[in-house]
Amino acid sequence: SSHCGARSARSAPFARRPPRRSAGSKSSSAMGRVIRGSRKGKSLIFTAKTRLRKGAVKLRAVDYAERHGYIKGLVKQIIHDPGRGAPMCEVVFRDPYRYKLKKERWIAVEGLHTGQFVYCGAKAQLSIGNVLPIGKMPEGTTISMCEEKASDRGRLARASGCNCMVVGHSDDGRKTRIRMPSGSRKTVPSTCRAIVGIAAGGGRLDKPVLKAGANYHKYKVKRNCWPKVRGSAMNPVEHPHGGGNHQHVGHPTTICRAAVPGQKVGLIAARRTGILRGGKKK
Repeated sequence: SSHCGARSARSAPFARRPPRRSAGSKSSSAMGRVIRGSRKGKSLIFTAKTRLRKGAVKLRAVDYAERHGYIKGLVKQIIHDPGRGAPMCEVVFRDPYRYKLKKERWIAVEGLHTGQFVYCGAKAQLSIGNVLPIGKMPEGTTISMCEEKASDRGRLARASGCNCMVVGHSDDGRKTRIRMPSGSRKTVPSTCRAIVGIAAGGGRLDKPVLKAGANYHKYKVKRNCWPKVRGSAMNPVEHPHGGGNHQHVGHPTTICRAAVPGQKVGLIAARRTGILRGGKKK
């Protein structure tokens, strides 16, 4: 009777064994978590919050008036752009070809005020708020919102309190050397334009944060990138640096360029690591 009971239990549907898997096939349960760095590329929850933003800041598109003379604009208002540290100004120009007005949005420079006239062009004066080619500026001029390539409408020194400085011009007058906000030097074409003055809103980081709520509101209007959990504080399933009885990485944090997503965290394709010792090379 005991044999019969065993046979009936074996033939019962709930006692059926699952089919044996071959060694080569992967089960879905064997995979780990998709790490945060990989999710940032795909997921929409990490995209920037752009609904209330005023728009991109750009210099005027280059035209005949700017290349051969100058054009006058009026600063209508200075506005705050959510998620941007520097204030933005709205400058109105008369369209040189049609009967209409054209609004441009720039980074406001220190000393700019509403109702001020600003001039753009090769023959504009060197005064705060004016836009002219850096080849026309003397050495030592402080500039912001500088173009990297001619007519790209402003790429460098656009953050609050940032500025570049004209260091020198080439003998043929085609290239100009500028000092970047980082201190490094860069050679750009002399036809690149820039605003004269320092980008407004400087000293923004001098005030201490003091509480987490300040950072919460700061990053809420930017994008979902705060708070940032360290990889070594995670579990092994969530990050290559996770796990262990103490919070430690346990292996070098340098990783090759060809590493697969999910493994590619830390110092990616680092040429060197560690602190910079000694003075800067001239």
